[in-house]
Amino acid sequence: MSSADIPQGPGTPAPEKRLGLLRRAWQFVLDLVDVLLKPSSIFGLGVLVLAGFVAGVIFWGGFNTALEITNTEKFCTGCHEMKDNVFAELKTTVHFSNRSGVRASCPDCHVPHNWTDKIARKMQASKEVWGHLFGSIDTREKFNDRRLELALHEWARFKANDSLECRNCHSSQSMDITRQSPRAVEAHQRFLFTGQKTCIDCHKGIAHHLPDMRGVPGWQ
Repeated sequence: MSSADIPQGPGTPAPEKRLGLLRRAWQFVLDLVDVLLKPSSIFGLGVLVLAGFVAGVIFWGGFNTALEITNTEKFCTGCHEMKDNVFAELKTTVHFSNRSGVRASCPDCHVPHNWTDKIARKMQASKEVWGHLFGSIDTREKFNDRRLELALHEWARFKANDSLECRNCHSSQSMDITRQSPRAVEAHQRFLFTGQKTCIDCHKGIAHHLPDMRGVPGWQ
């Protein structure tokens, strides 16, 4: 029995029908390319260039505005997972309240300042939106169960970029070590100034509670 003798089910399109659909789709693509490449017979070149420029400015302005909205503390704490857990912990630290009144907000520490790294971080953060939608850490118990996993991911990111977000505010070249404790002076001179370690190697848990650190390499 040949394939032509096999009856087609009511929900199964015939091969000829599928080929016809593919041909129409391909023809649509060709027609669209032809329209995009064909010179306009209605508008002058200058009008098209100006319209394209204006459209580009509007698009870029809208994109950058949306990007900056997602780069605010209000946006970061808009879901209760962040507001009731890590943000509540941040408010008890010196990075939130101190004698000088200089405060670090969520994006200061968790979003790079330069544009290319910022875009990469935003793309990476799309997984966090997925976790929010599916309730991965929507209770305090779930959050604490995954606190070590979440912390390890963030510490690894800081380690990989040489604590870039820390260095946006804290410069080793500007440190006055004469005003630091003897322990801090020794650590900075031995590890930070020589490049053996980066900020996050020693300064874990300065803005949020530490997870159970048993088994974490290098932790004492």
